[in-house]
This record gives sequence, C-alpha cells and structure tokens, in this order.
Amino acid sequence: MIRRIHLRYLLLFVVLVLLQVLVMNQVLLGGYMNPQLYVLFILMLPVNTPGWFLLTVSFSAGLVVDVFSDSLAMHAAASTLMVFCRPAIIRLTVESIRWDEIVFPSFSSFGNIPLIAYSAILIFFHHTVLFFLEIFRLDEFLRTMLRIALSSSLTLVFVIIGFALLEKSFTR
Repeated sequence: MIRRIHLRYLLLFVVLVLLQVLVMNQVLLGGYMNPQLYVLFILMLPVNTPGWFLLTVSFSAGLVVDVFSDSLAMHAAASTLMVFCRPAIIRLTVESIRWDEIVFPSFSSFGNIPLIAYSAILIFFHHTVLFFLEIFRLDEFLRTMLRIALSSSLTLVFVIIGFALLEKSFTR
C-alpha cells in the first residue's frame, strides 16, 4: 500500500510540474494572474510527513519548476518557506487532527472550510514570497499586492478543483 501511495505522489508530481511548466507558465491573464498549480502537490502531502522530508520535497519541486522556468530559485525559496509554515497552518485551521496517523489533506479529512482556509493561507504566503522575490523592490508594492491577490485567488480555484478531483485517489 505504501508503495502505491508513493507511486501516486510521484505521478502527481510529474503531472503537476509538467502542467505548470508547459501550460500554467504561459498563462498570464491581464498581466496580473499567473496560477502556480504545482503547489497542489505540496498541499496534498500527508499531515504526518516528517519535516525534513517536507522541506526536501518542496525545495525539489520548486527547483524543478525553476529549472524549466529560468527563475533563479525563486520557486524553490517560496515553496520551502511555504512548507516550513505548513504544520502551524494545519494546527491553526484544522480543529482536531491526529498527528500519529496518516491523514491526507482532503475535504473529508479536514472539512470544507478548514481545507480551503489551509490552502488559501499557504498559497497566499507562497505567492507573496515568490512575487516579492521576483520584483525585489518595494516601489511597486500595491501592484505586487494586487498581483499576489489575483494570482492567489486563481491558484486557489485550481487547487480546490484539484482536491475535489484527486480526493478519492489519495484517501483510500
């Protein structure tokens, strides 16, 4: 069973990174919205995943996107900082979680509102780090905040759809 779970995550990683690099990086709606779908992979990792593994996997996912996007490790930094905050956000948004069991983030295990809150907070944090590293100045603060808000909203819509589509495959 564990081997099947690892295979599913590996397949999910490959599919999401390919979607990100080949499709989503080409989407720039109105110059402000650029969805980052690959974060769904990080958000779907089991709750009790060891911290060192979370950091390694999220850094690797971001680095793979960086290599294909030519973005100088900005995705790696944003993904690593996002996953660093993940346990605290889970504790903040989900009332009762068993840390000693394998729990996959999903609508059935977290609940609708907690899953959306968990995803929204981490996506917003990821996008804030990513876009401020990209612009690396504060003179366009309001424009960058607008870009963060719009891109986070669009990414959240894709992530919710992804959770809904993938829930059965990862919770059984």
